[in-house]
Amino acid sequence: MSSALFPTVVSETPFDAVADVYDTTFTDSLIGRAQRRAIWRELDRAFLPGQRVLEINCGTGIDALHLASRGVEVLACDISPKMIEAARLRLSTTSLRSKVDFRVLAIDEIASLEDEGPFDGVLSNFAGLNCVRHFPPVAYDLAQLLKPRALGLICVFGRFAPWEIGGYLLRGNPRKAFRRLAGHPVTADLGRGAAAEVSYCCVRELSRIFAPEFRLRTWKGVGVAVPPTYLEPWAQRFPRALRLAENVDRLLGHCPVLRGLADHILLTLERAKV
Repeated sequence: MSSALFPTVVSETPFDAVADVYDTTFTDSLIGRAQRRAIWRELDRAFLPGQRVLEINCGTGIDALHLASRGVEVLACDISPKMIEAARLRLSTTSLRSKVDFRVLAIDEIASLEDEGPFDGVLSNFAGLNCVRHFPPVAYDLAQLLKPRALGLICVFGRFAPWEIGGYLLRGNPRKAFRRLAGHPVTADLGRGAAAEVSYCCVRELSRIFAPEFRLRTWKGVGVAVPPTYLEPWAQRFPRALRLAENVDRLLGHCPVLRGLADHILLTLERAKV
């Protein structure tokens, strides 16, 4: 998980500590790729060639480059200088340099982009917004940067994830097993001594928070059958089972009730008419 959503301390952020291993542990993992493919299918429908999209908590830039490869211009931001450094390095090895602008920018500073809008859409992938304590200002600031009826694709942690509950109960860690149901921010261990506060919200609550600037068009589950990334050793041992789970996910991710049991939830929001 990457985030542009911590207080502005550009010299050092929690995710700087894991920036150099983020791609290894998530982006390039079998499970990470499976979950990202599910997101990309929706990105490809939502954002069209020639459009200009704002990405927040962009991490090491993999989603921005995917959009750019399809002809979408992207201004991608993250509060972690080391994440942005990795993203710029990735960009330098491609022919997409004119399509992507990576910047070190915190979420509470995105209003500074007002003169560079309006954008055709916004993307926040893989739980960056779960690190926000006060959602309404975020919704308002994003809305000011978007065209009327522009789409926002927001991927957050699901509130109830059986994979996580079962996995941590088997490890004898009930505190982590039920942390998503705590009802208050919890501290997440990122590794290497870094930690972040994470909040978990249900879809109904998020829809209410983003209103009236946005309305919820649709949502899907990402990782109903596909497990969380800490089960990567299982995925590497049983790749065919993971492929089956990914195919099952394409069905269950849209199924009422079951889609709410996913590791991540992807919301498609529409900017209200001005």
